[in-house]
Amino acid sequence: MVKTIYVGNLPFSSTSSDVGEMFGAYGSVHSVNLINDRETGRPRGFGFVEMDDEPALTAIEALNGTELGGRSLRINEARGREDRPSGGGDRRPRRSDY
Repeated sequence: MVKTIYVGNLPFSSTSSDVGEMFGAYGSVHSVNLINDRETGRPRGFGFVEMDDEPALTAIEALNGTELGGRSLRINEARGREDRPSGGGDRRPRRSDY
């Protein structure tokens, strides 16, 4: 079974190849998806990696908290949108709201 891994606090200069190589040391990487801002196209500093269950768990344990480009990575099993806590309450207006 394939597991999706959340990779956060990535340096903005990170590429899919960089992230794929890092996780590839622990097993076969099925996909890497780094997230870009919809409006600007700039990297948002996080992404997702898909791997088989066992190598994914090993990679999460080994890589969480490691440093890449001067930033401490946050790596854990990705949760679906329905599993995440809601932002709740008031949100700050975006520039596009005006």
